[in-house]
Amino acid sequence: MDATKPEILLVEDDPAVLASIRRRFQMEGFNVHTAVTGLMALEVFSEITPQLVILDLMLPELDGIQVVRELRKQSSTPILMLTARDSVADRVKGLEEGADDYLVKPFVFDELLARARALLRRSQYGSVATDTLQFAHLSLSPATRQVHSAGTEVNLTAREFDLLAYFLKNPRHVLTRERIMTDVWGYDYEGSSNVIDVYVRSLRDKLEKSSRPRLLQTVRGVGYVLRD
Repeated sequence: MDATKPEILLVEDDPAVLASIRRRFQMEGFNVHTAVTGLMALEVFSEITPQLVILDLMLPELDGIQVVRELRKQSSTPILMLTARDSVADRVKGLEEGADDYLVKPFVFDELLARARALLRRSQYGSVATDTLQFAHLSLSPATRQVHSAGTEVNLTAREFDLLAYFLKNPRHVLTRERIMTDVWGYDYEGSSNVIDVYVRSLRDKLEKSSRPRLLQTVRGVGYVLRD
């Protein structure tokens, strides 16, 4: 394997789909490791520590949501879920458990590639800022990807980290859901998606454990604002 290429873990139990996606990513310059079951995914992940996980929701042994839950106990590596069109509840559940993005089957490979590259840019490949961002009792370091609330370190997923950084860069500015989606996710989402609400709720749960005043506030009918 070429150590200069991004390492990704592709988890898919359909042999034809697995082979096709693996071949396309290899053609695009990725080192691709594969797994066909949930348990195998956890084993391979612990061996290679990839920069990105592309994870099918429906898997034998452990399903995709269970895999996400286990991975989040040990890592903030970006996770992109591949889901069935009729599993809206499962998609939301996956995001709540710590997945960073999802793509509905059937999909075009170019969109999968774009989302994979976006996640990589926003994680260790994309952190170019070095100045610590601070607001009230929150502190975020882009260089080390660490977050502290009232001096206590808070473990965030890659997407949660990027979302919080965006709010910290725009304090006291009311941000619409559309603007957040464009600036943080980098593409247009389905209008009915509540993905931002899911992530804001998750951030609140993690940042407000110490009973601190709520900083991420809802502006009804518009979006969100970070203010004290």
